[in-house]
Amino acid sequence: MKKTWGGRFKKPTHPQVEAFTESISFDHRLAAFDIEGSLAHVQTLVQARLLKPQEGKQLASGLQKVKKLLEAKKLPLDSSLEDIHTAVERALTKIVGPLGGKLHTGRSRNDQVATDFRLYLRHAVKQAVGAGTQLMGILTQLALQEKETLMPGYTHLQRAMPITLGHHLSAYAFMLTRDMDRFLSSWDRADALPLGSGALAGTNHPFDRKMTAKKLGLKSVLENSLDAVSDRDVYVDFLSAAAITQMHLSRLSEDLVLWASSEFGFIEMDDAFATGSSLMPQKKNPDVAELVRGKTGRVFGNLMGLLTVLKGLPLAYNRDLQEDKHFVFDSADTVTASLKTMAVFLSNLKFHRHTMARAADRDLTLLATDLADVLVSEDVPFRVAHEVVGRAVHYCLEKGKRLQDLTDAELGKFSDLFPKGTAEHLSVLHSVNAKQAVGGTSPRNVEKQVKTLNAELAKIKKCASQL
Repeated sequence: MKKTWGGRFKKPTHPQVEAFTESISFDHRLAAFDIEGSLAHVQTLVQARLLKPQEGKQLASGLQKVKKLLEAKKLPLDSSLEDIHTAVERALTKIVGPLGGKLHTGRSRNDQVATDFRLYLRHAVKQAVGAGTQLMGILTQLALQEKETLMPGYTHLQRAMPITLGHHLSAYAFMLTRDMDRFLSSWDRADALPLGSGALAGTNHPFDRKMTAKKLGLKSVLENSLDAVSDRDVYVDFLSAAAITQMHLSRLSEDLVLWASSEFGFIEMDDAFATGSSLMPQKKNPDVAELVRGKTGRVFGNLMGLLTVLKGLPLAYNRDLQEDKHFVFDSADTVTASLKTMAVFLSNLKFHRHTMARAADRDLTLLATDLADVLVSEDVPFRVAHEVVGRAVHYCLEKGKRLQDLTDAELGKFSDLFPKGTAEHLSVLHSVNAKQAVGGTSPRNVEKQVKTLNAELAKIKKCASQL
């Protein structure tokens, strides 16, 4: 098939080269955005008097017919067409005749693909934020529901201090607020029009690029044509947001994998969200969480992959940039699917509250910091209190006793500054309720966190609706 650029060449493209360089097998996902950009370009050409009004109407009507072919999955996507932009133009020309050849006036595939890809990026951001807010809503709802559910908190994967499950879940909801902000910020920086920059130097025609931007719902135009056709920072921004989001999902997945084990026993997965073993009849595996954790490596790799493609490119456009789409498409698909799947997974999860509370209550030394704070309230320097309680912890581990079960006489062996009845006032519930400072794990604080999260959620949804 004749190439759009074939006039300068005496030989047809070698079949191996054609197969190696084609992009329609993956950039066909840009078809709807290519048509959207072309419809705006038609209006620009009419305003610049490069098209008669009637010609503009014919081209716009033809593009709408191409759009219907696309929606009916009847748009030809043969690899000989090279890329989706050529496929759309060829389909248009088949409908309107030679007039279709005027559509490309004043534009290059360089600024065309940059525009199409930005329009796709807006769609990808909306999809990711939509899925992210769904998961945020579920985490926030669960945080409020479990605000009084006691459990051990961990550092270094060792039991550290008592917390509430609601506090733990709200931590992930706060992570997601930052993630969604990053996605929205990535679009805020991408919200500008490359079209009208030509191949690299701009155009000789009197294009009203601000009008074109407005037609496409973009807030500004890119002011340097070299930058416009070669910049891929906006996709690095998006991939970075996706990588950080996926990292947070991976951390949540790790918690869930641990909690689902017999050693923890904190959760029970719904049968519809787990798998079994082909050999071991008793197995119930947390595959959803494991796959979210596993897919994180791909999302990280996509970010590094695009950075590596970009690192040595001279201005302006280079064919290397064709590779950007693989990274963005894959990460957009992966992070959105992970967010959606985690949302339904959590919605169908059963928490073993009694097991969590028992793990906290039966721990011998979980209240060590609370015991040290008793001495601090008696004006003992914390470093001294730390050493005193450390010896009490050693004693409890030797005797198999909980700190809260020590008698006044036993505590007196370590310091005579412990008030009478100290151990009687030590409890997991008291420890949690005492964390009243902002950010703490008390149920009252979790309620405040949920209020903040709901406000953030409403703000993010509003911003996303305006994209």
